[in-house]
Amino acid sequence: MSEQRVASDEVLIARIAQGDRRAMQVLYGRHHVRVFSFGLRLVRDEQVAEDLISEVFLDVWRRAGKFEGRSAVSTWLLAITRFKALSALRRRRDLTLEDEAAHAIEDTSDDPEVATTKKDTGEALRKCLGGLSPEHREIVDLVYYHEKALEEVAETVGIPENTVKTRLFYARKKLAELLKAAGVERGWR
Repeated sequence: MSEQRVASDEVLIARIAQGDRRAMQVLYGRHHVRVFSFGLRLVRDEQVAEDLISEVFLDVWRRAGKFEGRSAVSTWLLAITRFKALSALRRRRDLTLEDEAAHAIEDTSDDPEVATTKKDTGEALRKCLGGLSPEHREIVDLVYYHEKALEEVAETVGIPENTVKTRLFYARKKLAELLKAAGVERGWR
């Protein structure tokens, strides 16, 4: 993310703190997909993830004046999302933890055999990700899907950076074992 965009997000937050609805619309447009995706991976329920978006951006509207700028706005949003998702999971203990992530989008330039192989590999990867502990899945999600630096992940999750590194190491190791057991070798990279 460029520094100009980060500054722009910070300017939007300052304007939101002053009650600027247009700034809120721009921030929402810029980040709602990321918030939804992260929330969905945590709660594994589309309706709950949709509700999280509303709750997160309502919090942003209410607490924009309290944003201190110690992290990127996107990191702050993901931290709020994580807190809301964990609260939702606590409220809904009966929620099953099955991974029903979105199906891989087929590349139209691929022939059917390649597309099928990619789809099968994607499904195997999603299934194997579901075999990770919630803590490891969360770290993998933030690092690889949201492209967050380890320092940002540590801040978002509220753990030391070295703990993030350790969890990421063990998550990759476990994921490699699960993929190998599923018949997917190094070609998944």
